[in-house]
Amino acid sequence: MDMTNHTNLKFAIFGVGGTGGVIGGYLANAGNDVTFLARGAHLAAMQEKGLTIHTNHRGDICIPKVKALNAADYHETPDVLFVCVKYYSLETAIALARRVAGPDTLIIPILNVFGTGAVMQEKLAGLTVLDGCIYVFAKRGGPGIIEQPQEILRVFYGFRPGEDRRLAAKAEALEKIMRAADIHAHFTDDIQRDALTKFSFVSPMGAAGLYFDVTSEAFQVPGEVRETFIGLIKEVEALGHAMGITFDRDLVATDLRLMDAFAPGLTTSMQRDVASGGPSEFAGLVSRIVTLGQKYHVPVPLYTKIDTWGKAHGLA
Repeated sequence: MDMTNHTNLKFAIFGVGGTGGVIGGYLANAGNDVTFLARGAHLAAMQEKGLTIHTNHRGDICIPKVKALNAADYHETPDVLFVCVKYYSLETAIALARRVAGPDTLIIPILNVFGTGAVMQEKLAGLTVLDGCIYVFAKRGGPGIIEQPQEILRVFYGFRPGEDRRLAAKAEALEKIMRAADIHAHFTDDIQRDALTKFSFVSPMGAAGLYFDVTSEAFQVPGEVRETFIGLIKEVEALGHAMGITFDRDLVATDLRLMDAFAPGLTTSMQRDVASGGPSEFAGLVSRIVTLGQKYHVPVPLYTKIDTWGKAHGLA
């Protein structure tokens, strides 16, 4: 049994974009021991000036002094390792976890792609990898700067069915610490349901936003974009049912309420990655659903259409 003191946990944040920057920034601002693992100009700016989060709901959050390192220079063993990189960088995250995590480390991937924790766990025998997801709209606004234009910030994490729960006390303590830092954290008993619920929003928005090349306001009015968004949600929902997941809410109604509350002009990180000409999470957010549809014999015609289009445009 894990008998360590859970009052003051040591955090490492691997990937300091919108997700990692907000989680780590809020935790650091509340006085927690946080090490940011970053690189390039972003790392240099944090080492020199700290981290600033621009928000519309609470002004600027300025942390003038933060611990920031290149991942290769990090040699501590954290209590909690948040993995907040893009899905295409997952192997790098696995290598880091293998090097720095200990038997009492909670490894929590907070990625857009459903099922990331299980993928990591297969390659990290003897370590504890949970699953997690986040509701946040945030992005890197420049070196040492995170932009968080929307107030929403909810983090769900938990053990998958049948997983060793030896570190459950630490996971429970983490929820309290995150809530005290103004992060609406939920240590859930059904992370597969909660993660797929979140995926049912971010994947359809990313897929439809990329396919139609539109921003958030196009989803808020009647028309083809909104109907496609709804259709993609229904395909994810059908896949979840085939996987034995029982949802605790109407996914279409929930996702539409969330979408309709967004400010205009917002895009997903996948859209921004494609626009910049870099790698994207298309394989995880779109192609993966086509593959799962085939595995569970669930028709996913809209995902198949967008997947075919994306592959024709070199996105997968």
